[in-house]
Amino acid sequence: MIDSTTDELHTVRDWLRWTVSRFNEAGLCYGHGTENAWDEAVWLVLATLHLPRDTLDPWLDAHLTKPERLALLSNLQQRVVHRLPTAYLLQEAWLGEFRFYVDQRVIVPRSYFAELLEDGFAPWIGDPEAVASALDLCTGSGCLAILMAHAFPNASVDAIDISPDALVVASRNIAEYQLEDRVRAIESDLFAAVPGKRYDLIVCNPPYVTADAMAALPPEYRHEPVLALAAGADGLDVVRRILAAARAHLNPGGVLAIEVGHNQELVTAAFPDLPLVWLDTAHAEGKIFLVTREDLPA
Repeated sequence: MIDSTTDELHTVRDWLRWTVSRFNEAGLCYGHGTENAWDEAVWLVLATLHLPRDTLDPWLDAHLTKPERLALLSNLQQRVVHRLPTAYLLQEAWLGEFRFYVDQRVIVPRSYFAELLEDGFAPWIGDPEAVASALDLCTGSGCLAILMAHAFPNASVDAIDISPDALVVASRNIAEYQLEDRVRAIESDLFAAVPGKRYDLIVCNPPYVTADAMAALPPEYRHEPVLALAAGADGLDVVRRILAAARAHLNPGGVLAIEVGHNQELVTAAFPDLPLVWLDTAHAEGKIFLVTREDLPA
């Protein structure tokens, strides 16, 4: 990949064209913040050059220095040869306008909850200012806990994860957003460390990848922690435990919402008696289900 041909690449425009070609040639897999070779190339090139990610045109004809070319080549080699997700290369991930630090201790944030929290989880949360306590279960990088703190300005937010390594990353993000007084990172196997604690809202993006899907994961996804992905034969091992225990951790009128990706049919078949409400966003349908405390098993 690194040879004399790159000496002919002078401008940002040159590098973007060449990068897209190499991505297409390598047959890369996307889904960690972008969906195609062009968007991935723009993100990787601009971020490596420390340029604003939302401004491209002014830089297209800018010439790269030798150190910049070497830095870009290094990142491109990691992306193409080792199939490392761009988010890990840059140690950043975005949910809307929120930037989060990430590394291989956590999965790359890509939750549909971000869209729902932009609107304060309406209509299921009538008054965002009335939410006093919220929980991000299986928090990973802490991204959803931080979004919840912004969506519900009066809420105390717990960010729970079983992985101490993930919580190091979450704590870093919480500190960067200066939310240490409102968001608490807690090491726990689901609710084990918060006995008796109740919340107005619980959101969870748990491990939900089925055994068959795990076996077929593209190389990019194999860089992510297995603990944060795999969830048994039907992908519902963790979801079952959450549904069995959640009622005791919700206030009256409280709401539980769980993201399950493409597993809607599996969830519906596994819990036929639960009145689940499937939520749609601008970019997805049926990836998150919601259930109220009163409809959960006692």
